[in-house]
Amino acid sequence: MKFSIVHQENYSRGELLLRTFLGFFYIVIPHGFLLFFLEIWSAILSFISWWIILFTGKYPQSFFEFQEGLVRWSVRVSARFYNLCDGYPAFGISATDDKTEFNIEYPESSSRGLLLLRIFFGFIYVLIPHGFLLFFYGIWVMILAFIAFWVVLFTGNYPISWHETLISYIRWNLRVTLYMKFMTDVYPPFNGKE
Repeated sequence: MKFSIVHQENYSRGELLLRTFLGFFYIVIPHGFLLFFLEIWSAILSFISWWIILFTGKYPQSFFEFQEGLVRWSVRVSARFYNLCDGYPAFGISATDDKTEFNIEYPESSSRGLLLLRIFFGFIYVLIPHGFLLFFYGIWVMILAFIAFWVVLFTGNYPISWHETLISYIRWNLRVTLYMKFMTDVYPPFNGKE
């Protein structure tokens, strides 16, 4: 998986304030509305993909590309939600963004054993341990994002180490999501490092 969010040299204080006070109306509502319905379609495709992988050992490439594009869109929105970059997130599964990058290699084959293990025991061996740690990491990230807001507001700069901390949180979440959506057979590590 390739994932990055560009650390800008300078951040716009005006955009920061606009996103903070009006972002719910002009980012969250329109993107959230569309992503909500696309996530329902994504769940349906994951269900169908599970059966296809079970019988063929391959994830349908067109389904995979849709899921990858949906995750890419979510990454663009998350980057703005956490004030990690300026600009408005582009709409669409095939849209691009010069400040965020997300790509995952299409697997030529998928393990049927891991597929069955995830569906029956994924909650126990993936979601409980990762969810527990991500919950507390998420609390720290929200505190850090709040402090970063003030730093950016007064200095116009986002501390690089804080930027990397928020990116590592998103990366960790992405790895768990991709594993549970059967898009990779690599068990997610318990960190957000590259």
